[in-house]
Amino acid sequence: MNRAEAEQGYDADVIVVGAGPIGLTTGNALRHHSLSCLLLEERTETKAYSRANNLWARPQELLAGIGLRDALAENSYAIHTINFFNNGTPTTPIPIADVASPYPKVLYSGQDVIERTLTGEFEARGGRLDRGCTVTDVLQDETGVTVVLRRGKDGPEERRRCHYLVAADGAKSTVRPMLDLDFEPEWLPNCMNRQVDAKLSWRRSLEPDQLWFFYYERGFAGILPVWGGYHRLFFLADDAGVPDRDPTLDEMRAVAREVTGDETLTLSDPQWFSHSRFQYGVAPGYARGRVFLAGDAGHLSLPIGGQGMNAGLHDAVEIAWRLAMTLRGEAAPVILDSYDGERGGEHARLSAQQARGFRWTVYRGPVTDTVLGLAAKALPNLGSLLQGTDDMQQMGVEYPKSLLNEDRLSGLASLLRPGPKPGERAPDAEVTHRGETTSLFRFLYNPDGHTTGWALLCFDGRSSDAGAWLLDAVEAVTPWTWVRPRLVLAGPMVDGAGVPVLSDMDGKAHGAYGLEGRPALVLVRPDGHIAFRGDADRADRLVAYCRKTFGAEPVQSMSALAAVQ
Repeated sequence: MNRAEAEQGYDADVIVVGAGPIGLTTGNALRHHSLSCLLLEERTETKAYSRANNLWARPQELLAGIGLRDALAENSYAIHTINFFNNGTPTTPIPIADVASPYPKVLYSGQDVIERTLTGEFEARGGRLDRGCTVTDVLQDETGVTVVLRRGKDGPEERRRCHYLVAADGAKSTVRPMLDLDFEPEWLPNCMNRQVDAKLSWRRSLEPDQLWFFYYERGFAGILPVWGGYHRLFFLADDAGVPDRDPTLDEMRAVAREVTGDETLTLSDPQWFSHSRFQYGVAPGYARGRVFLAGDAGHLSLPIGGQGMNAGLHDAVEIAWRLAMTLRGEAAPVILDSYDGERGGEHARLSAQQARGFRWTVYRGPVTDTVLGLAAKALPNLGSLLQGTDDMQQMGVEYPKSLLNEDRLSGLASLLRPGPKPGERAPDAEVTHRGETTSLFRFLYNPDGHTTGWALLCFDGRSSDAGAWLLDAVEAVTPWTWVRPRLVLAGPMVDGAGVPVLSDMDGKAHGAYGLEGRPALVLVRPDGHIAFRGDADRADRLVAYCRKTFGAEPVQSMSALAAVQ
């Protein structure tokens, strides 16, 4: 805590409740943006077992943007293929790494490993973690949030003060009901999941670079790697005749042999047994005043496609840059207001998707199984469709109704080559900078070292007349120093702007954005989503957007200034 904060009576700019993967990622993201952060956690130790353990491509991009991805990848297995079987018949394997991302391979590790890695990163970044305390009340006022906590049943009441609070305290969140954001979950009847993490021996590959999923009568099973040479085996099935307790190793071996068709399969050295039933639901809102929900604190997720923790990682990154901009005085209220609709809407969509996939997976009857058996060899993407989505990598996460969206491109050209719209992920593309072939992503995330920087891509559309328009746009956004322009030139060279020039003479970037033959301005948010599109000759529209989104007279708050000193 710096002196300015102490004088104002704040213990931190932001307090995060919960030090699981999502709370720790939120804390790391806040420290990445140079905000002071205090994490409060009821547990005295990290999770002892692997639990959530996979990282898809899009969350890896977001983690890379806050400097966490590589540290997590060091203790992860990289997966390139998913194998699906329907009643013993193989479907076409899914090359899961075949996505347009710098991080196409799925990372598999373990929640215990992830938490230890994130804790080390958080402490190295100067974050503070306070374990062994339970939040008993949250009190908001016009200038901040007071968190009331207690240690043990009989410990004295303590108070902590912050500007904003993020609740990342899991599915049994204590904060969510305090905000009147609780919800009644929907149960999925007559099914149970049994699971074990153990050493595996079988006739298939033991290389930790692929996954196996099996649809069998009345159930669905998976075998996937867990860090340290272990594998997780789960069997999600009709609960008829299944004891309502954790399974034994012999029981898991018997069902695994039957489902996989491998009579040689053996299991040893088990680390963790569990059994569970399923419920799902989403909070009616993800924000109340100065308090925000993230991860499982805002939703109960079904175990379809390993989406739950990954969705929470989006939350962590999304709320952190908004809070940073707000505390730095870089944001109009719409920046922070947009979090609720974006993330709440995405969780509602994901929950419905998972419910569809779960019902397909578990409640299949003989007629459906017959159809699937006939379709197994005809539909190459059958496995992904059965999961309820063909976008398990979360590359398609978008915010079509975001308060931050503004699209000023129109006309026939936009219909013929629509390109990604505001709210959608800004695609990567190969460009050339100072004679070096490089990636457009390099110039989108943390542009010029600004952690809350917005990248302004100025496309010339291969037009010889566009140079003056692009220079006008660069000049127009100078009051907002966190807006960092880049010239993307497929036509003549443009000098004099003093900003990075990205050559795109082969049209790869223009093509990715649907802008071949159309000079345009594309403003990209700190999370890599497009916010604004407009014609290059109308910089006035871009200026109006900046005034609405950032404010007319940029100023920095005292807490933000103190945090970076």
